[in-house]
Amino acid sequence: MLLIKNGRVVDPASGTDAKRDIWIEGDKIARLAPAETSKKSPASANGDTFDATGLVVAPGFIDLHCHLREPGGESSETIETGTRAAVRGGFTAVCPMPNTRPVNDNASVTRAILERAAAVASTRVWPIGAASLGSHGEGLAEIGAMQKAGIVAVSDDGRPIATAKLLRQVMDYCRALDLPVIDHCEDSSLFAGAVMREGRQSVRLGLRGMPAATESIAVGRDIQVTELTGCRFHVAHLSSRDSLDLVRAAKKRGLRVSCEVTPHHFTLCDEDVAYDSRFKMNPPLASAEDRAALVEGLADGTVDAIATDHAPHEAATKEVEFDRAPFGVTGFETALALALELVHAGKLSLTRMVELFTTGPARVLGRKRTIAAGEPADLTIFSTDHPWTFHVKQTASKSTNTPFEGRKFRGAPMATIVAGRMAYRRET
Repeated sequence: MLLIKNGRVVDPASGTDAKRDIWIEGDKIARLAPAETSKKSPASANGDTFDATGLVVAPGFIDLHCHLREPGGESSETIETGTRAAVRGGFTAVCPMPNTRPVNDNASVTRAILERAAAVASTRVWPIGAASLGSHGEGLAEIGAMQKAGIVAVSDDGRPIATAKLLRQVMDYCRALDLPVIDHCEDSSLFAGAVMREGRQSVRLGLRGMPAATESIAVGRDIQVTELTGCRFHVAHLSSRDSLDLVRAAKKRGLRVSCEVTPHHFTLCDEDVAYDSRFKMNPPLASAEDRAALVEGLADGTVDAIATDHAPHEAATKEVEFDRAPFGVTGFETALALALELVHAGKLSLTRMVELFTTGPARVLGRKRTIAAGEPADLTIFSTDHPWTFHVKQTASKSTNTPFEGRKFRGAPMATIVAGRMAYRRET
């Protein structure tokens, strides 16, 4: 038995924000009690105690969007190293996208990922399957078989679902399975050859830019097909004000539409881009006005989840000219600290921030996330004040392509419990 004692339990699903003691037996939460009354009970006979005094205890964080690169990209990341980085960031479950080699477009690949995760992963691994065969935008992938094997959603992430016709076929199929469709929203004809967001900074740097409409045009298309099919639709890594407005309007009309925002998009903007490939990601960093809109969306409930889009790349591919470098940045270990910057600035409440990492992403997947007796013992324990500096040489990831090297933070994950097991405990 494990006792988590004297922690401030923040559970958006139940509306709890109070000091509680939590007993864990095996992989389940056994019971909760107010900290002051539970002192009268035996603490943790034949077990361990974690003193969470001064810390927040939240339901286990879920990352809806990441890239673990295995199979096929093990020089950049593996399931073992990626999930080790994830628990250091407070995540108890991660959803790897299907753009592996081979693509996760059939049940055999899904099973291989889950078997490998069972052997080496520090977190729960909930794979996302491809929407189309090979993610090439032609025929449907083996969606039904992959769902039986264990996928939680479908996407062709890394590229958009190619056509409205294909998207309708995917959504019709997934509606019957009650499976969400996640799209990397991008009009490829506007994107072609671009490496950052179009604007004054792209002109100043002489780099080819893509307009914000590259995203919002695709979001508009996808919402219309969602209305046509009644499927659950989720916008991956939303980055622009116009896209956010479309999602907000769709929700008001009762459509089953959701979206996520990444920490790098609500923290940085295109003015931060120089000739440094650590600031190159897709969608690219947007304008300061777009960034402000994303923060508003996080606060007002339009945005459903914070997702990292953790996208590791080995140094040999990333440390080249900006034009030639691949898109993507790592994100597991800095996500919570960046979100806490919004809390400290008064732009986001603590409860709302926890919701964006827990009940929000769970709701997108049709799952529940709460701290209650009988629920899975997945918990994220963090400090809102612990001072630290992120140094990439200390990362658990195999890759170092982060724009946040050397950034000083206030607040950090202190422990991560997965299925009742202490998967991570911060030493300093």
